[in-house]
Amino acid sequence: MPYLYRDSKPRPPALPGAACATHSSGKAYEELRQECLRRGVLFEDPDFPACNSSLFFSEKPPIPFIWKRPGVSVLFCSPLSSCHKTDTAALWDHTKRMALNGSYEALKGGSTIEAMEDFTGGVGEMYEVKKAPDNFYEILEKALKRCSLVCCSINISSAVESEAKTPFGLIKGHAYSVTGIDEVSYRGRQVQLIRIRNPWGQVEWNGPWSDNSLEWRSVSPSEQRRLSQAALDDGEFWMKFEDFKVHFDKVEICNLTPDALEDSTAHKWEVTIHQGSWVRGSTAGGCRNFLETFWTNPQIKLHLTEKDDGQDDCTFIAALMQKDRRKLKKLGAEMLTIGYAIYESPARDGHLGKDFFRYHPSKARSKTYINLREVSNRFKLPPGDYILVPTTFEPHQEADFCLRIFSEKKAITEDLDENVAIDLPEPLNPTPSPQETEEEKQFRALFEQIAGKDMEIAAEELQYVLNDVLKKTKNIKFKNLSLISCRNIISLMDTSGNGKLEFSEFKVFWEKMKKWINIFLQFDFNKSGSMSSYELRSALKAAGYQLNNYLLQLIVLRYSDEQFQIEFDDFLNCLIRLENASRVFQALSVKNKEFINLNIGEV
Repeated sequence: MPYLYRDSKPRPPALPGAACATHSSGKAYEELRQECLRRGVLFEDPDFPACNSSLFFSEKPPIPFIWKRPGVSVLFCSPLSSCHKTDTAALWDHTKRMALNGSYEALKGGSTIEAMEDFTGGVGEMYEVKKAPDNFYEILEKALKRCSLVCCSINISSAVESEAKTPFGLIKGHAYSVTGIDEVSYRGRQVQLIRIRNPWGQVEWNGPWSDNSLEWRSVSPSEQRRLSQAALDDGEFWMKFEDFKVHFDKVEICNLTPDALEDSTAHKWEVTIHQGSWVRGSTAGGCRNFLETFWTNPQIKLHLTEKDDGQDDCTFIAALMQKDRRKLKKLGAEMLTIGYAIYESPARDGHLGKDFFRYHPSKARSKTYINLREVSNRFKLPPGDYILVPTTFEPHQEADFCLRIFSEKKAITEDLDENVAIDLPEPLNPTPSPQETEEEKQFRALFEQIAGKDMEIAAEELQYVLNDVLKKTKNIKFKNLSLISCRNIISLMDTSGNGKLEFSEFKVFWEKMKKWINIFLQFDFNKSGSMSSYELRSALKAAGYQLNNYLLQLIVLRYSDEQFQIEFDDFLNCLIRLENASRVFQALSVKNKEFINLNIGEV
């Protein structure tokens, strides 16, 4: 399944919230309406056609379905407005999820936090209460101040325990919501409390600090009013935070983006979003276990400049999401195992190479690599610059991803992609030597034998000359050069425009080719006559070409084989095409600008 790289700059305005790109992206209702009127057709959603494939992709529908168009009231009333019944609003939400994910069947499975993310565009966190950090109370307190959605639950060991009631009035396997957290003065000391709500509104906690427990008699009426103890909804109750950690097993937090909150909300996360891709052969390097390719993964620089209020460190959540896996399920795609590592950034800029990761340990990392849609973790690091490397666990696995950073204070992220740059040596104009070298004598003799007195050779003759020379070179294990390569060489070096190569032009090219051969041998680690496509970035840089991920992905797609290997003939073709392109660009560039304008004739 091919994945298209989406260049980070420039890019169109971001879609609001967690919206997904569709076939109709950017078209407003009126624009779609006018288009349908012009064509004389009723609107049909190209992303959610009225057919069985929109419902199931691996099985037949259990009953025949009749597809009906919504009535006028549905079109012109908000699906969340009061003119709709509750179940109708729920139907709209569910239908939107089906459309975005491709089918009803694609919605199978998932988690509470994934559903909350889908409906809010927020970032989820999951904590095992028994292993929660020491500042867990503070984390929950700040989450509720930011209007985050917080759920908690009790694990079950078998299906029999589902919805079973404990002696303390709690329901196993049931989703509770956390609605408040506070401290109360109790017998001269402060006690941490947490407020829980059971959506059923019937069964409640009956332990300490429950609605009618004796503990409330030792709390002043003003404190009780402040905590709204007497006005709690049915199913809502307070409990001691220490008891909460004993009886509950899991807490899920959905942190909302600033645009989902009211303007009056005092505490909001600072959010940055980065889109990227793992592409086989170029940027799908796998985790740190695979050092030879790990460094080729996308690298994102994270600038942490402001400390948390009253703290020495900076708090942030890094959430890595693999995109559209539900939609791709009908094509056989499964959730990939993903994660990330965070390194302290060196002083230099640019994509970090293999040696950096060989000798520098990570400062932080995701708790685990796991095959979930999103992996998110909370970190506290000193102010500074860091490099975040998002990866799949295994190399060569393709996917688009979205990396979101939620920080307490403003943080800045940037793609640590290379700027396209060319640093080639000046063209060689060798000074005629009174005496030819032994190598030149051999070439001249071969030229005279093939070309005749004019000392010019065509592509077929050049192919014979180069293959004859390379065959005799002991340290080179190459296959024969192709005729296409030799035609490209003549295109690069032919100054007279007659489609042939003079001996003087050949000598200049041979010096160039010897350097390219040495570069290739440097990255042909096993001396097999081919190099890994993951080494192409470094090899091209050694030849004077610094490319960004987008160009690198295109070149790898063009010149590597199915095993992500590049033979010398392809490497040579690549360098010739790059040099030709750079010459054309420099010839048409005005005042060394980074762009040129071409008319149809120049193209």
